[in-house]
Amino acid sequence: MSGLTPDAIMLGLGELVKLLPIAFALIVVIELFTWFLCAKIIRTKFTLAYVMLAPGIVGVMALIVFPFFYNMFLAFSNMSMTKFLTFSASLQIGLQNLIDVFTVPVLQRTNIGTLIIRTIIWTFVNVFFHVTLGMFLGILLNRPLKLKNVYKSLLILPWAVPEVITSLTWRNEFHYQYGFVNIILKSIGLEPIMWFQDPFWAMISCIFVNIWLGVPFMMVITLGGLQSIPQDYYDVAQIDGAGGWKQFVNITLPLLRPILTPATALGIIWTFNKFNVIYLMYQGGPIEGTHILITAMFSAIFENYRYGFGAMYSLVLFVMLLGISSIYYKIAGGFKEVSE
Repeated sequence: MSGLTPDAIMLGLGELVKLLPIAFALIVVIELFTWFLCAKIIRTKFTLAYVMLAPGIVGVMALIVFPFFYNMFLAFSNMSMTKFLTFSASLQIGLQNLIDVFTVPVLQRTNIGTLIIRTIIWTFVNVFFHVTLGMFLGILLNRPLKLKNVYKSLLILPWAVPEVITSLTWRNEFHYQYGFVNIILKSIGLEPIMWFQDPFWAMISCIFVNIWLGVPFMMVITLGGLQSIPQDYYDVAQIDGAGGWKQFVNITLPLLRPILTPATALGIIWTFNKFNVIYLMYQGGPIEGTHILITAMFSAIFENYRYGFGAMYSLVLFVMLLGISSIYYKIAGGFKEVSE
């Protein structure tokens, strides 16, 4: 972060401004070509729609589809810093990369088994508190309260602040001598914690910061779902003698399921791939103790320059996430109401 100076920022913005005319010209060319193709050659009545969609489709193809398939190609290659121009690709090399992902240590001290266990714990703990605390706050804000809008603004603030600022700010707050957290611990008679030297406490601090960042999103999702539930359901339940807990289990949770299921699935994917918090706070340290799968992949590719290995590693992560999300959707029954 030492290179992030005002001069460097202004230089980057200047380079970005230079690219804007090129991007604008490229969009115009794409739209003119699409209009000519649809209006003059194909002669379809949906010309305007295709013209509007064309830049987005080209952008998705260039920034998502092509990189994905090129990554699959690299996964079956031996590309590295020393073989950047002379690399080769074959099925045998790809199989060896796959074997290396599960047998060769990804980092100097940590293998993929440890990273998988750590990532599962990281994801489960974070998503659990995101959903439970977000739902709790959403239920509180759904009730009549004075200054409700003020509370909403304050609770959404952690989500509105960029993660880079939040992560670096909290990193300073976990400083052993001057950090706010240790000052609070000492004020209540507890010993200060060496957050930067102990891998366990470093991971605890990362989890705390990520919970801080993720709860407001689930709170907003839950609040929106709660406001769509008719009050008549609760009135009838009260007449039947149902208490608050029975109303929550039999009315609130079932009606929130179609909203919470995709939101939780997104939370799992985002948390599983959460890079900013861990890397900005500790860069995976101390002693590689806060590395998860995604940060270890970054280290393998951009610090050790193992491009072929890293590409196969990313495909393994993709399959893992696809499997986890599919299993979660099946267990949660997120689309059950649609099929009914």
